[in-house]
Amino acid sequence: MPEPEQQLSGGNVAKDVVRVGNTVRKLATPATPSVEAFLKHLEAVGFTAAPKTLGRDEQNRHILEYIPGETIAMAHPLSIAELQRLGRLIRELHTASESFVPPTDAQWQVAIQPDAGDLICHHDLAPWNFVRDKTADRWVFIDWDGSGPGSRLWDLAYTAQSFCPLIAGGHPETDARRLAAIVNSYQLDRGEREAFPRVLAARTDAMYQLLLYGSKSGEQPWARLYAEGHGEHWIGAANYIRQHGALWQLWL
Repeated sequence: MPEPEQQLSGGNVAKDVVRVGNTVRKLATPATPSVEAFLKHLEAVGFTAAPKTLGRDEQNRHILEYIPGETIAMAHPLSIAELQRLGRLIRELHTASESFVPPTDAQWQVAIQPDAGDLICHHDLAPWNFVRDKTADRWVFIDWDGSGPGSRLWDLAYTAQSFCPLIAGGHPETDARRLAAIVNSYQLDRGEREAFPRVLAARTDAMYQLLLYGSKSGEQPWARLYAEGHGEHWIGAANYIRQHGALWQLWL
């Protein structure tokens, strides 16, 4: 008897994501072969914070390892020690990515144009794509469909903004301490630390611009998210980050 399919909720871009036993399945896209190659590489070099890719099924759906565990409720953000672990984890990912050689015919599905294309990045390392399996003490990032060329700072900036979180109405000193926990653990060099506040603001504003564009063009899911208030959230976050840029620089 085939195993039953359980519809999974929470995604904004991928449609019809289901769980089948210990796997997750989603319809393949032109970028899926490149994503599969990237995930295979990460597994081969020992990076455990990504789900294993397990091929395709008879419906041409990408099969991935199902990760049991919990996501983060924004009302209960990570502690300073956990943010430090997060920074080390992102550094580990980027180091693992350095040795990846994309297929010659690689296609990617990156939603926002990055500042550079130095290495293949996740591009959405945020709480909504983060699962903690407490039984195995394993932290995993899911939803790699939007991975593609990017830069260390661009990828890390999104992580820092969303996990601190740096949003309108925040407490600047508290947020600066949390930001430093991630960045210090990632171990940026001096030049990268000096550049990071600027990249942080640009990456956050880029998310707003994507939603704004969607609201004008009607492209989904960005138009819907803008209408639901996400645009206001992201422009508020971008303004907050720019307003306190000197403080972030001081702490870094």
